[in-house]
Amino acid sequence: SLCFASTHTQRRHWFSPLVIVLPIVFVSPLLQMSAENSLEQLKKHTKVVADTGDFDQIAKFKPLDSTTNPSLILAASTLKQYQGLVDDAVKYGKASMSEGEEVALEKAMDKLAVNFGLEILKIIPGRVSTEIDARLSFNTEQTVKKGRDIIALYKEAGIDKERVLVKIGSTWEGLQAAKILEHEGIHVNMTLVFALEQAAVAGAVGATLISPFAGRITDFYKQKLGVEGFAAAEDPGVISVQQIFNYFKKHGLETVVMGASFRTKEQVAELCGCDLLTVSPTLLAELQNSNEPVPQKLFADKVPEDVPARLDLNEESFRWRMNENEMADFKLAEGIRRFAADQVKLEDIIRAKLKAE
Repeated sequence: SLCFASTHTQRRHWFSPLVIVLPIVFVSPLLQMSAENSLEQLKKHTKVVADTGDFDQIAKFKPLDSTTNPSLILAASTLKQYQGLVDDAVKYGKASMSEGEEVALEKAMDKLAVNFGLEILKIIPGRVSTEIDARLSFNTEQTVKKGRDIIALYKEAGIDKERVLVKIGSTWEGLQAAKILEHEGIHVNMTLVFALEQAAVAGAVGATLISPFAGRITDFYKQKLGVEGFAAAEDPGVISVQQIFNYFKKHGLETVVMGASFRTKEQVAELCGCDLLTVSPTLLAELQNSNEPVPQKLFADKVPEDVPARLDLNEESFRWRMNENEMADFKLAEGIRRFAADQVKLEDIIRAKLKAE
């Protein structure tokens, strides 16, 4: 006969002809969770977005959405496998050379950004974010025009505007442009968010999505305080994203929070439960190769009691509060400068190709 016995039973009935000892093991939820890799665990509670312009990496990690920016496109456009996209954009720009070199360059740059977006949309099921020239960050009218132009190029390629987010820097002017574009049915991703004030205005104007930059906030405080890093739960960048998420959920704002700009996989894991997280291929690989538990930390229906009252900011109060926030004021300006610098580098490459026979 076949008997199943605990160790205690085995001691009492040692004479049983066949005893299979099955120790009773109680597995905690965390141990059960760790049977899956950390990325799989994260995806149960958060939509993961790939922060890259590299199609191979996007295909590898199978994110829902993808984001690009001038820096990512600059890096990708120098790779041999993407020269076809660059050449097509140059050809598109050359068709407008009769209107002047600057017009041709602008059209080629827009087409290049959209070309990368089109290729990404062939891989992902969701949406792509395409960034507007950072040099327009203080011009509402020109930002709106550029947003319309980008969406028109996607439409020409047969892509519905529902699959595209126009990415705009979160200056006061950019936030007012978002209000206009959203009213027209064009979805925006407000980027370079470093303060609750930026997020609050983005929510008030009806932005589809915001991207608070956790890692760059961390960078600022590491340098300011002279420390090598922070425990994830005490990381000022992580805390900033948590505060924004909780503010939006408490006040019923529909704008989606997408944490961005991460430095470590621990930062990413600490924000499990955030609406979306956009993560670099390097950190996606680290999460995929890890079996560390990633429990949910943020809950839309369980926000802390200390969430601030809803902010009602006009231009004057917004600018003053940003001015008083040393980190946010500095990092917003720095972010715009960096994206603008990479835009110029990319323009130099395209301009040279436009002039070539």
